[in-house]
Amino acid sequence: MTAIEVRGLHKTYGDRKVVDGVSFDVGEGEIFGILGPNGAGKTTTVECVGGLRTPDEGRVRVCGYDPGTQRAEVTRVLGVQLQESELQPKLTVREALDLYASFYERPAARHELAERLGLLPQLRTRFGKLSGGQKQRLFIALALIGNPKVVVLDELTTGLDPRARREAWELVESIRDSGVTVLLVTHFMEEAQRLCDRIAVLDRGRVAALDTPEGLIGRSAAAKEISFAAGTPLDPAELRALPGAAAVTTKDHRTVVSGTEETVAAFVSLLARRGVTAGQLRVTDATLDDAYLDLTGAEIR
Repeated sequence: MTAIEVRGLHKTYGDRKVVDGVSFDVGEGEIFGILGPNGAGKTTTVECVGGLRTPDEGRVRVCGYDPGTQRAEVTRVLGVQLQESELQPKLTVREALDLYASFYERPAARHELAERLGLLPQLRTRFGKLSGGQKQRLFIALALIGNPKVVVLDELTTGLDPRARREAWELVESIRDSGVTVLLVTHFMEEAQRLCDRIAVLDRGRVAALDTPEGLIGRSAAAKEISFAAGTPLDPAELRALPGAAAVTTKDHRTVVSGTEETVAAFVSLLARRGVTAGQLRVTDATLDDAYLDLTGAEIR
C-alpha cells in the first residue's frame, strides 16, 4: 500500500523554480528519506505533502487524500514536525500535550506518549527551559498526538549534539516499529544511511536519484576504497588499469585505490602475481557522501 504519492510536483517563487517535477511514492511502514543540501527543495516538497503550501502543478496524496482539498481527512492521518517550530516559553510540556490532544477526536494517551518519548520528568517543565533534545522530543510527541498513520519529520536533528542526535534516531526507529510511516527530511548523510529504507536525493529541485542507501552507494564510481602501504612500490599506471578503478592517490607512503568489487579482486590478484605484501591493508565501502558527490557533482555542506 502507498502512504504518500507525489507526481510531477512543481513550485515556483517569483522567477525561482524551487521544485521542478518531483515524483516519488512512500510505502506503508517505510522510513523514506529526502536528502539534499539547503535550497534543494526538500522543505517545500514536504510542505506541499502536508497541505501547508499549494503546488503550482502536480498531484499529492496522503493515504489517498488530497492535502489541498481534503484537509480534514489529511489532518486525521498525518502528523508533522516542522523544520522550525516554537511554543510559548511559559507553556509546560503537559499543557502542550493537552492542548494538541484537544484538536483530535481520538488522541493518543498523553502519559504513555510522554513516557515513550522520555518526557515524563519534564511534564511540569516550561518550554523555554527545555534543552534542544527535549524540545525535539516534544515536537515529535505533538506530531504523534493525533495517532497519525504518517509522520513528517523535517530536519529533525539539526542543532543537536551527537548524543542527542543518536537518541533522536532511536526514536524515529521506534516510531516506524509502531506501524507509522515516516517521511524524513535531512541533509545529514549518516542519518539517512542509518535510518532510511529508501532515499530520494534532491538536487536543484529535481530527484537526482531514488534508491535504497545501499543502492545509491552501489552507483558510486568508487563503491570500494583500497588503502595500503606497499613494501615494494607498485606502478600507479598499473593500478589505474585495474578493472573498475576510478582513482589512484598516494600520500605519506600510503596508496589509495578507489573502484568497485571487481577492482578489489583484481588488486588481490596483482599482489599475488607481483609477490608484494600490502601492509595496513584496508578495504572500505563508499558512503552516501561519495554517492551524492558522484550523482550531483557537489558535496552537501
